[in-house]
Amino acid sequence: MRKNLLYSVILTLALVSCSGFEKILKSPDYKLKYRKAFEFYNKEEYTKAATLFDDIVNYFRGTTKADTITFYQAMSYYKQKDYILGGHYFGTFAQNFMYSPFTEEAEYLEAFCYYQLSPRPQLDQSSTTTAIESLRSFVNKYPLSKHSGEARELIAEMQDKLVEKSRLNAKLYYDMGVYKASIIALKNSLDEYPDTKYKEELMWLVLDSNYQLAANSVPTKQKERFQSTIDEYYSFTSRYPNSKYKKDADKIYQEADNFLKANVLNY
Repeated sequence: MRKNLLYSVILTLALVSCSGFEKILKSPDYKLKYRKAFEFYNKEEYTKAATLFDDIVNYFRGTTKADTITFYQAMSYYKQKDYILGGHYFGTFAQNFMYSPFTEEAEYLEAFCYYQLSPRPQLDQSSTTTAIESLRSFVNKYPLSKHSGEARELIAEMQDKLVEKSRLNAKLYYDMGVYKASIIALKNSLDEYPDTKYKEELMWLVLDSNYQLAANSVPTKQKERFQSTIDEYYSFTSRYPNSKYKKDADKIYQEADNFLKANVLNY
């Protein structure tokens, strides 16, 4: 009985609260809405705050309050972790209020929203690329900003994600056993990211892909492909003489060399 009474009281209070908010939203008093929007924002009721900011933003357009309302409209969505709308409104703010005291913060938070939308490496990285471009633009424009150090760290983090994406795409062909495509994809990844932390692994996969391609080729193409395998072996071992793949690489070299020596008359 007491539980039911408590539930009824809570429900009644919720309905009264909702009813009160609806009255504010329907009110023609925009000064009231302005004041209540910030009250809700300061109480961390960001959904209500955003709704009121959305309602009053056009009414105050062209006034001295316009940039404040537009900035906190964006902040209200950002605080809800709605990074799509938050980023959109921060971007709109930066375009429309170039000289506002909020502009620097808005430009950083727009880029940060793109960072938050960046998915794991296995997925499409369009948001990651956009975030990197936005953060670089921010650092170039505000090199002394309090956010510039963090922005550079985020750029490095997302560049690593692009490297990982490139590695995964290239390795996919290798895992599928499509070695001709694997060689092309792996080398493209190395060309695109020559300083990648996965360089040793990728060069090993290039070597092994060449060997697998040669070993499974028709006889007329084997000599050329085993020679390519040996070329890749020298490239790999000269750069990584103590590689963890060295034993397997030596085995590949020996088999490729044995094949070429056995076919020396036709070589």
